[in-house]
Amino acid sequence: MSSPLGFAVVGTGMIAGYHAQAIAQTPGAKLVGVVSRSADRGVAFAAKHGIPVITATVEEMVARADVQVLNVTTPSGAHLNPALTAIRAGKHVVVEKPLEITPARCDQIIAAAEQQGVKVAAIFQGRFGAGAQKVKAAVEAGRLGRLVLASAYVKWHRTVEYYKTAWKGTWELDGGGALMNQAIHGVDLLQWLAGLPSEVSGRFTRRVHTGIQADDTTVATLRYPDGALGTIEASTALWPGWSRRIELCGEKGSICLEDDFIARWDFSTAEPGDDAIRHAKRDDVLGSGSSVPGGIAITGHLRQIGDLVEAVRDNRPPAIGAREGRRAVALVHAIYESAKSGQVVKV
Repeated sequence: MSSPLGFAVVGTGMIAGYHAQAIAQTPGAKLVGVVSRSADRGVAFAAKHGIPVITATVEEMVARADVQVLNVTTPSGAHLNPALTAIRAGKHVVVEKPLEITPARCDQIIAAAEQQGVKVAAIFQGRFGAGAQKVKAAVEAGRLGRLVLASAYVKWHRTVEYYKTAWKGTWELDGGGALMNQAIHGVDLLQWLAGLPSEVSGRFTRRVHTGIQADDTTVATLRYPDGALGTIEASTALWPGWSRRIELCGEKGSICLEDDFIARWDFSTAEPGDDAIRHAKRDDVLGSGSSVPGGIAITGHLRQIGDLVEAVRDNRPPAIGAREGRRAVALVHAIYESAKSGQVVKV
């Protein structure tokens, strides 16, 4: 049996904790280090998760022979430098969503990883849910026929205190607001299931969280290459926060996915197993961040980090690589560009 892969985490925040727990529970993985600019936070995080090595810089960590994978959990607009440092040192990388905050910054990660021959896993754990997998299979099997409408709705709640963290809701480090931070999981699921739209038209506002730079509410209309239409609605300004919803409606069937629960599964032609899906009990094992950031479970991260371990072992691409991670960023970026310019933008 091969030795476990050594993982190190950059960051000590809430999401870093999710990564640390998932690594610790993944067969074939071993959590060996944490990078923290704050000595006190680093010591506390290491003690909580049983981590033997603490460093102040990424350079120190990736120089270690016992580290094969670096998990980047810094603010979104600070993913690029630690990812590039690790890649250039020949390490594989796991990057918390979004991969970065612009397509151009994503491209730098993609180019470096392909040049070095290392693997990058872009965290979009919603794709690993059983419900999402069933929907994907139905789409690929053609059960919906021609898509008519394909939409995502992320109507969540965040407190005023949430945005007191200096980087949240900023263009420089969050890459935006509700659309880029909270809704991007829904955006990714939508484009994974329906494909990227060819053009978008967006508007955003700060309806409640007026002190932030970016959006607390965004809407967009979508036009797909084949002529289908859709919408995206994203907000952190409302209460109490509803389940993320993906709606795919076609000429032969329609599906509604609420978080990872299939709420509607309707087809003109029945197939074995349809009734079992329609009558399944709600079991959102991935959790939901609709009302509080910590409402998600570690299950999705666990599955995705496990996939990376298998990808390294089998020398195959991870299920969600850097190029896949870029797609949702490109769509979000186009919507923001449209909202700022008042013009329809091609994706």
